[in-house]
Amino acid sequence: MHVVLAPTVNLHRSPLGGRHFECWSEDPLLTAHMAAGVVRSLQDDGVAATVKHYVANDAETDRRNVDVRADERTLREVYLAPFEYLVRSAGVWMAMAAYNSVNGTTMTEHDLLNDPLRSEWGFDGAIVSDWRATRSTVAAGQAGLDLAMPGPDGPWGAALEKAVRAGAVDEADIDAKVRNLLRLAARVGALAPIDGGPPTDEVVAPALAPTVTADGAELRGAARDGMVLIRNEGPLLPVDTPSLRKVAVIGELAAHPRVQGGGSAQVRPRYTVSILDGVRTALDGIAEVSHVDGCHLDDGLPEVPADRMPGPDDAPPVRVRWLRADRTLIEEERRTSTNLVRWATDVPAGAAAVELSATFVPDRAGSWDVGFIGAGTSAFSVGGKTVHDGEVVSGKVDAAMQMLGPPHWSATVDLDHDQPIELVLRHEIGGLGVSIGLGVRPPRRSPASELEAAAEAARGADLAVVVVGTSEQVESEGYDRHDLRLPGRQDELVRRVAAENPRTVVVVNSGAPVELPWREDVAAILLGWFGGQEMGNAVADILLGVAEPGGRLPTTWPGRLEDVPVSNTTPVDGELAYDEGIHIGYRAWLRGGGEPAYPFGHGLGYTTWELTEVRAPAEITAPTPAEPGRDSTGPSAPAIDSAAGVVTVGVRNTGQRPGKQVVQVYLARPSSAVDRPVRWLAGFAVARAGAGETATAEVTLPRRAFEHWDTEHHTWAVEPGRFDVLVGFSATDIHRTTSVDVHVHAPADA
Repeated sequence: MHVVLAPTVNLHRSPLGGRHFECWSEDPLLTAHMAAGVVRSLQDDGVAATVKHYVANDAETDRRNVDVRADERTLREVYLAPFEYLVRSAGVWMAMAAYNSVNGTTMTEHDLLNDPLRSEWGFDGAIVSDWRATRSTVAAGQAGLDLAMPGPDGPWGAALEKAVRAGAVDEADIDAKVRNLLRLAARVGALAPIDGGPPTDEVVAPALAPTVTADGAELRGAARDGMVLIRNEGPLLPVDTPSLRKVAVIGELAAHPRVQGGGSAQVRPRYTVSILDGVRTALDGIAEVSHVDGCHLDDGLPEVPADRMPGPDDAPPVRVRWLRADRTLIEEERRTSTNLVRWATDVPAGAAAVELSATFVPDRAGSWDVGFIGAGTSAFSVGGKTVHDGEVVSGKVDAAMQMLGPPHWSATVDLDHDQPIELVLRHEIGGLGVSIGLGVRPPRRSPASELEAAAEAARGADLAVVVVGTSEQVESEGYDRHDLRLPGRQDELVRRVAAENPRTVVVVNSGAPVELPWREDVAAILLGWFGGQEMGNAVADILLGVAEPGGRLPTTWPGRLEDVPVSNTTPVDGELAYDEGIHIGYRAWLRGGGEPAYPFGHGLGYTTWELTEVRAPAEITAPTPAEPGRDSTGPSAPAIDSAAGVVTVGVRNTGQRPGKQVVQVYLARPSSAVDRPVRWLAGFAVARAGAGETATAEVTLPRRAFEHWDTEHHTWAVEPGRFDVLVGFSATDIHRTTSVDVHVHAPADA
């Protein structure tokens, strides 16, 4: 693979954003630093990263047509900031132009593709459109866009050649686009370097060395270090393992967790360790571990389990046949998954239909829901009997959204234990491509019986672990959420379990905030996010104290949606106004005086900490960029992460076991003449120390942290005077405050 279409550095402007699991944070600095690690790691191995979606694609509602209205300062300080950092500090090789418009112009034709991206920041990579986001031949051809996807059809191709020959698009613009694409090819080792490209010794061979071991140790460690413990009364965690005899693991997601979000970011792991399996493995020979669903998410139709599909002669178990209109075969392939997504450009030429089939072996007898996913005309048979022949209509108007979130159809079928049955779906191809799948759901108890079974399991257990979370119909690319409630009867489930067992820990399996109305009724809450294929082992490690949760909240966690200061994602008359300006996330909460359930930066470990000292420079001096000849932009500008000063923080572990703390430094500007946040994140550092030990964390304060965008001179500027330096463990948990005086002067060579 030469290019990865990531990272996504759009911001958590509203917690309702459906794609936040794929983004990083509500804070531009934190987003930039985390995403830069991904960019550098990919490109160190010769794989191009793609920073996206440029810019202001911070929600999914009407994302193809919405016109985001944001002022110049808001764009510069908040939404463009992560992109600038990844270009100027991480050297990203590719950028993706978004679907949406900004201030009246669609992004694939926008001046922002050249200025500031290329002219000011020095980006020399390729700019690719989001899929089918290129809407014109001439306007997009004249803009900074280099590659219109998915291609080769669309508004470019022959139409663009014609426009060049007619003089509507300058041939030099085409030369520049080609040069950018050739430079990308050279960087990933697919082409010899060209003039102006990287020197030969920087070209990376296409063969990559494996960097992750087969046992998943790195993935397990990363999952543990990203999980956030937001509540731990008693403390309940870590659990004293010898005290356990019976453990009740409760929740549909406990056995089938979501390890990643839905949509185009989805990849298929080689294996997935469920939370149930992780806990059972960890307590093997120590405690009896039982499981009940407790309630159901009504999440559509789960994919047919791979371990219940036998394949012929060890071949992949799922057969795909591409058919002509007369049903003759074009080609056949085999795969491990019953989900099949192909854009039209990847469908074999001449194919009018596709047939997807697999043999399913039920692990229990009873009435199963058996069916398929996919919008359009299909025929579906079970055991040779046709149970559907006709059209399934999607509720989504946008064809691309139908691809990402197709409808489900199912019928109830009585199946016998261990008796193979053939599932066959024939689907007529149309529109943008193919998005189909086969699915089964095992027999279920009634909702009341499920809740009672959960209560009974909790009543007799030494520990109850309840796993709750979102479904793909709630949290996915393609649509935003309407509320922050957990789907189904999961809130009722937690309350029933907690009423029976005071030793209840809840694991939240979601990619973004959800309301937790029972949070004061349970002993512990662990945010497991979409924890990847080693999620189950990571959760077990944390519960039993093999490791502590290492994460801190990258986004504010509200108690109720109605308390959220910025929540709108729905355009009005085609426009989405960012009227809050630079005040999003914790900045908006602090400005409005509201109190969230858990603040930005919050997270608990298994020990306690105190700050022993904070040393910051008494003063710093910065040149003023607003005067003529002192512009802080362009090729000669100082590095975006150049240091204005360093804050040295002593932090002591006052507990009984080793641990990790994240030291966070915020700035504030009392009596500022400029509209500013109450405080804003300026830097952070990880401190690790053994019991009773003191560690030193050095937090670099970048020059940019003291700057604001001067809309009069269209440049970065520094307001002289005193800045408060606040040091703590979250946006609201501030332990020490000092200050630094900022002086502004003109350089001597002015």
